[in-house]
Amino acid sequence: MSRYLIAFSYDGGSFHGYQIQPNATTVQSVLQDKLSLLLGSPLEIVGSSRTDTGVHAHEQFAHFDLPAGKSVKENWVFRLNRMLPDSLAVQGIYHVADDFHARFSALSRTYEYRISPLKSPFNSQYAYRFSVDLDVEAMNKAAALFFQHTDYQCFSKVKTDVTTFNCTILQAFWAYRGDELIFTIQGNRFLRGMVRAVVGTLLEVGQGRLSNKQLQEILDSKDRCKAGRAVPAHGLHLLKVEYPSSTFDAKCAG
Repeated sequence: MSRYLIAFSYDGGSFHGYQIQPNATTVQSVLQDKLSLLLGSPLEIVGSSRTDTGVHAHEQFAHFDLPAGKSVKENWVFRLNRMLPDSLAVQGIYHVADDFHARFSALSRTYEYRISPLKSPFNSQYAYRFSVDLDVEAMNKAAALFFQHTDYQCFSKVKTDVTTFNCTILQAFWAYRGDELIFTIQGNRFLRGMVRAVVGTLLEVGQGRLSNKQLQEILDSKDRCKAGRAVPAHGLHLLKVEYPSSTFDAKCAG
């Protein structure tokens, strides 16, 4: 057996999320099917993150195993991109150690949430239009609380299969990029629905509806009902997944 890591990106508006679901077109199902066609036999891929319906990924990864005697060919990336829809693209395939895991070997993930105060036909599928005046300084002060906290059950979807709600947040800040207001958050892991719930709660802070003391109480409560609403999925982008640099030493196809 040989293990490989595939790098890809996608427009989430074209899929019902990353993970395979019955009677739905998902990123995993489409990519897995095309890889199986190239191999000539079924294979399974394991992703680094499970994005929800409508969430976009600029950098996503998955690992897969090939049986003994099988290997990735140099033209696989080219052939895959010819087979895949325009909304899904492969950037490279890497030979990795047999114990490498796309999800558990990742050091961190970085997400962006994009908010546009202006109506535009060019970003309506990639940014949440929200025209309310916001106190960005207050939102950044509130986001700093995440560096001192580990249990994020209050921001997790209620029905989720995890053994721990603990996450380590490495970055969390708001900044303008042109007309758009961008929230960037980096962590070692994220819970289902967590980033969208965090953004929705920080928007409450930005509107003066929630104080830092109240946010701390929400964090301590571990109660999803006390946190803010989940903002729409189309404004969320998985920007980067970080692995040890040695992971990418053996590129097989590009």
